[in-house]
Amino acid sequence: HVQLVESGGGLVQAGGSLILSCASPGSIFSIDAMGWFRQAPGKQRELVGTITVGGTTKLVDSVKGRFTISRDNAKNTVYLQMNRLKPEDTAVYYCNAASSSGNFVYGSWGQGTQVTVSS
Repeated sequence: HVQLVESGGGLVQAGGSLILSCASPGSIFSIDAMGWFRQAPGKQRELVGTITVGGTTKLVDSVKGRFTISRDNAKNTVYLQMNRLKPEDTAVYYCNAASSSGNFVYGSWGQGTQVTVSS
């Protein structure tokens, strides 16, 4: 049972920024890609984006130009820089080892970190 630990969430005003971190067990960090996902109240968990071991990133259209994914392979950590946040970005954010498409995940879900964007 591998445990991913997300951190960095909080309450921020619209237009603000946050950076999330995800510490991953080494056993799954370099299997494929690492992905960020989010789940808003009453909605299904959705993909935010992925980053491959080599650093190639993919982001969903709703966050392109605002969010950036990066990773530190030496620390088994992946980051999500979120700029120009909008109220619709409010969600619990999760990370997981994933396929580069984000369609498949390899680990168990962690607790996530809550991001709340006020208008």
